[in-house]
Amino acid sequence: MCCSATSIDFTGPYDAARVAEAVSGLQRSLNASADFALVFLSSDYLLKLEEFTDIVRVDGHVVELVGCTSLGRTFNGAERESGSGFSLLAVHAPEVRVVITELSQEKLEGTAVPGELGHSAGNPNGWIGLLNPFGLSVEQFLGEWNTVFPKIPMAGALASGVDENLAVFRNNAIVPGLALGLEGALSIVAGVSPGCRPIGEPLTVTRADKNVVYSLGSRPAYEALESAFQSLSDLEKAGAQGNLFAGLASSEYVDEFEAEHFLVRSILGADPTSGAVVIGGVPRVGQTLQYQIRDSASADTAMRAHLKQAAGMFQTPLASILFSCMERGSKFFGMPDHDAGLLETVWGKHPSIGFFCGGEIGPVAGKNCLHTHAAAFAALVETKK
Repeated sequence: MCCSATSIDFTGPYDAARVAEAVSGLQRSLNASADFALVFLSSDYLLKLEEFTDIVRVDGHVVELVGCTSLGRTFNGAERESGSGFSLLAVHAPEVRVVITELSQEKLEGTAVPGELGHSAGNPNGWIGLLNPFGLSVEQFLGEWNTVFPKIPMAGALASGVDENLAVFRNNAIVPGLALGLEGALSIVAGVSPGCRPIGEPLTVTRADKNVVYSLGSRPAYEALESAFQSLSDLEKAGAQGNLFAGLASSEYVDEFEAEHFLVRSILGADPTSGAVVIGGVPRVGQTLQYQIRDSASADTAMRAHLKQAAGMFQTPLASILFSCMERGSKFFGMPDHDAGLLETVWGKHPSIGFFCGGEIGPVAGKNCLHTHAAAFAALVETKK
């Protein structure tokens, strides 16, 4: 075993002395310096970000520190859904090349983006992505990234914060986004679990204008939505308000559509007169759309299944990172620590951190996509020699 990992959780407002004390044991826990560390912190820490990152790197003996703000954090099997503090994962990986690519909208707009990204980012086996949705076109980035690194999985998320007070950072510098990749003796096993299940039937988009869907197959989009709603039980109908969504197929090359094949997007409006449905995404004519309902039972079943599927590639991971939608948590599941607890239940006890985010990134059918109401995860697994 060449690698080691440890995680810490700190609760409370920023206090330099307490932070220094909290991170001072990292080197002792790892029995070495940390080659890299990830940290998710509450927005109030941004006022002291430079001092905070300097303390972590110096007192914690961390070479590269990346992270972002979060509305809530996870630590091992527990979830902190609100409040000040931070969760940190430190990794000692001497036989691993850590590749960190800083992202910006200017790079995406450049004509030589694919060449630039391919040259600077090397050839990692997987990625962890942290993005600021106010500083980067997320869908554009993922499109470019999938072209440069086809079928290389990424797990990650959009930073969250209070009143748009959010940031992604590398060491003490705030950046629009970043991707951390690993080459060598440590692999990233990435996955994503949906929070919704399909209702009604999958239909082809036959008329749309930007994010307004007018017809699905030979039917008005509103009529198809009404039909999907009527297919629900009385109990499901009673809880459907605010929990109905549109699912856009990530790929048409599947024998039978399942929940994980859809990218869930909000329904922003619907007009029975024109038959139009406005969604929080831009579908293309010919794409499959199926309406979705969000419910905790299907989300729980899906999470367990996806974690067990990932566990087929390892026994217990060296460490893991969880990216859970801010709409999940105890209010959704009716119990605390659901997603973080499942990582520990299915994979065994291991160092783990995560955060409640504004959008999740995970692979579907070989492409990295932006998700909502989902839980994405990255398991760090030592490569067998």
